[in-house]
Amino acid sequence: MKKIGIVGGISSASTLHYYKTLHDLFYQRYHHYYYPEMVIDSLNFQYFTDLENENRMAEYKDYILHSFHTLKRAKADFAIMAANSPHSILEEIRGDIQIPVLSIVDAVGKKAQSLGLKKLLLTGIAYTMQSSFYETGLMKYGIQVITPTPEEQEIINQIIFSELVINLIQESSQKTFLKIISSYSVDGVILGCTELPQLVSQGDTDICLLNSLEIHCQETIKYACED
Repeated sequence: MKKIGIVGGISSASTLHYYKTLHDLFYQRYHHYYYPEMVIDSLNFQYFTDLENENRMAEYKDYILHSFHTLKRAKADFAIMAANSPHSILEEIRGDIQIPVLSIVDAVGKKAQSLGLKKLLLTGIAYTMQSSFYETGLMKYGIQVITPTPEEQEIINQIIFSELVINLIQESSQKTFLKIISSYSVDGVILGCTELPQLVSQGDTDICLLNSLEIHCQETIKYACED
């Protein structure tokens, strides 16, 4: 099996869910404990977030690239980023990364395409919803991506940073989020922040939810375990 490298800490809550989900999915598939080896490089969450919010893109790219180099030195065979937002610059730096990187955008695109979904609502932190990497990345899968209104984006962003990143789950926030996504005529909703699956699950709504974290983890286990 290939050794998995994880760019983590963005946030710690997300990284914890990645770690658990990867192990759970492996056991569900293989029913034994020969789990793939993993190494995590945990980034400084506030510094990382400051770089995004202040649009310090050169520094942002260097910080993420340094993490990939760290994982390479730790003998990871390939890597993933345990967050959606840093995928905004993945294609720009991929040529400088010395190991393969599995994109969460491609993982979501393949899953949505397999389900026959054509129009998706993207939810996540403000940075992700205001960036074009999902819209651009899913075009090749024949999928249209739309985003909530600026006011709704701010509400979702606040829920994530004030609650979900510290594992605080509030019923009022869940109801607010469900009200927002139910107001759009779409085939499905991308939970484009890896903390959002803590807030809602498929059992909470009839709308098809694309859990980007779980979908990414499924692709990761498949890649780690195939010859």
